Amino acid sequence: MYKIKHLGMQTASTNICERMGRSQELSEFKRGTVKSCYLCNKSNHEISLLLNIPRSTVSAIITKWKQLGTTATQPQSGRQHKRTERGQGMHVDEHSAQKLPTVCRVNS
Repeated sequence: MYKIKHLGMQTASTNICERMGRSQELSEFKRGTVKSCYLCNKSNHEISLLLNIPRSTVSAIITKWKQLGTTATQPQSGRQHKRTERGQGMHVDEHSAQKLPTVCRVNS
């Protein structure tokens, strides 16, 4: 989707994934910049337009800074993945080898 500008501001039809990525974290510098802008009495909307990030992300960063006193990422809850990316790739190969009879597997 193309970015549409109207009177110098972005409209709601701008795709968020183009700007930030779906599951990408903001850098420590950008989170610090959000905090600095907030301390300079900028509104969430102004910060969002300046840094080109969603307003909800700006709000979340400011709320987290007020509650925890830091903008650094915290450890996530839940169990960690048992397999590494390499192990998951090997699992896919074994699975596809079982499904396709033309693939030769060497037993060791």
